[in-house]
Amino acid sequence: MSENHSEALLREVAALPALPGVYRYFDAQNQLLYVGKAINLKRRVSSYFQKNHGGTRTGHMVSKIVRMETTVVRSEAEALLLENNLIKTLSPKYNILFRDDKSYPYLKLTGGPFSRVSYYRGAVEKKHHYFGPYPSAWAVKEAILLIQKVFRLRTCEDSFFSNRSRPCLLYQIKRCSAPCVGQISEQDYAEDVANAEKFLRGDAQIVMRQLEARMMQHAEKLEFEQAAELRNQVAALSNVLHQQSMDNVEDRDVDILAVKVQGGRACVNLAMVRGGRHLGDRPYFPVHVEEAVGLEHDEESEAPARPVEAKVLEAFLSQHYIDVAMPPTLIVSEPIHKGLLKALSEQVGFKVTAVHQPREQRRTWLEMAQTNAALQLARLLAEEGSQQARTRALVEALDLALENLETLRVECFDISHTAGEATQASCVVFHYHKMQNSEYRRFNIDGITPGDDYAAMRQVLTRRYSKLADVAQESKHTGQPSGGTARMPDLVLIDGGRGQVSMAREVFEQLGLDLSLIVGVEKGEGRKVGLEELVFADGREKVYLGSDSAALMLIAQIRDEAHRFAITGMRAKRAKVRVGGGKLEEIPGVGPKRRARLLQRFGGVRGVALASVDDIATVEGISHQLAEEIYRALH
Repeated sequence: MSENHSEALLREVAALPALPGVYRYFDAQNQLLYVGKAINLKRRVSSYFQKNHGGTRTGHMVSKIVRMETTVVRSEAEALLLENNLIKTLSPKYNILFRDDKSYPYLKLTGGPFSRVSYYRGAVEKKHHYFGPYPSAWAVKEAILLIQKVFRLRTCEDSFFSNRSRPCLLYQIKRCSAPCVGQISEQDYAEDVANAEKFLRGDAQIVMRQLEARMMQHAEKLEFEQAAELRNQVAALSNVLHQQSMDNVEDRDVDILAVKVQGGRACVNLAMVRGGRHLGDRPYFPVHVEEAVGLEHDEESEAPARPVEAKVLEAFLSQHYIDVAMPPTLIVSEPIHKGLLKALSEQVGFKVTAVHQPREQRRTWLEMAQTNAALQLARLLAEEGSQQARTRALVEALDLALENLETLRVECFDISHTAGEATQASCVVFHYHKMQNSEYRRFNIDGITPGDDYAAMRQVLTRRYSKLADVAQESKHTGQPSGGTARMPDLVLIDGGRGQVSMAREVFEQLGLDLSLIVGVEKGEGRKVGLEELVFADGREKVYLGSDSAALMLIAQIRDEAHRFAITGMRAKRAKVRVGGGKLEEIPGVGPKRRARLLQRFGGVRGVALASVDDIATVEGISHQLAEEIYRALH
């Protein structure tokens, strides 16, 4: 294998130190191929270049390596952390990658008197108490509902709480003790908060005994009303514990992880137990599974390749717990490498144990997680199968010269405005069999006659493709591949008929681009969905695919998404022009007091903008002349 690599690269490999570190491989286009960690950089990296890997995926990857980078670290834990930070930020082709998901939600108890319980997502603050994380928003809301039923803690905002003169509906339905109007003392409310915290930490039985003891004390003192309140609280808590009978209080904080691999895809199902209660689960679907699983060596040994499921699970553990709090116990469907557990333990500051082949309650949890992993993966494969079928139908219907369906990239444009006002163009992207929201773009259209959709289309296409055309021309002259990741799409959809397609043709001719890329989506008779016809810029005859065509369904989906994206952008821009551009405080004669009265009367700036001159003039301190000035400024 080494004869395929430069002498400089082989000398660099030979000079590596026998220390822990992270290595990165790059190809001729400077694209990152792989990130790995090693206890011994010299031994690990050398193994790639000294052995004949044949036609395996490892051999295919190694044949592409033209340069490498290495970073020496102090320990295996540091190597693990750096490796997975690089994987998550750089997305190398041959690593199993779990995309960053949105942050986990928490249940929050505010500090200070009369604590509020609420749903929370974001950075934590020391002055408040947080419980979780929870696998979903639904799980947090269920927990809040339990807290309301059993401990009757408030959920209202502080501004609402501070201005109440009588209890709200939650007090009437026994979901809040109404501390806002003094229906409960600060001391008694603080006891309820403390009990709620114990319950959330898994000390439900302790809370039950304390409530029962307090109930008996009140009964002995003939304080039957207070005793009855506590009796109801005990009954509510008892009912909750009965519903949660599957929980094992010996396992306070546990994560259960099950892996399923099928059809080149994988699912890791993560179930959470917090405070002794099973909170639910969440599926994760890594990418690059097919590319990564063929690398036949363990990172730190010469042992044969481990099962695909074990590799996927270890990749999840390494990447997921970089940003998420880790419990001391993991229940796993696959055995975990001891070196990984040791590194994770060093990272979090306490010993982490992984239980494979669990018993009793833990086994029940794992079986549930395995079932969910299989169901979620089956759903994903079914969805992807239908998506790939639609992509294939489109490629075949338009006779596109495309070898790999995965690479099909479609960009679709639409123009939106209201009688020429706030004109915007949208560009949406379809790639890898789905819409790529992160690549959507909006273009503000200026310098045209209001309402001229053709001029707007000319402007947006010129702005979108002029730089790409320049790069393509330079690459054609030099014979060298263009750098960067931006490329021309395989198909440019225009929401419009012959007029818009003709405008797109002019732009592409001026830029020297391929006219066969342009396809217009012309509405059919009566503008009915399913009767659309495709119009081509290169002279081909119009095509009607049929209302039941999978290709037309995909085109309609992309077109409708472009229309939706354009309309939402136009409305936001129009609102900004009409309202944001003429803020109340910028209007001469409208000071803080008058502004406050206007906002209070009409419920906000938008309400003021919708009001008539006569309505505005009814506000205290606003003359009819000033009302006219306000109206003009907001319209």
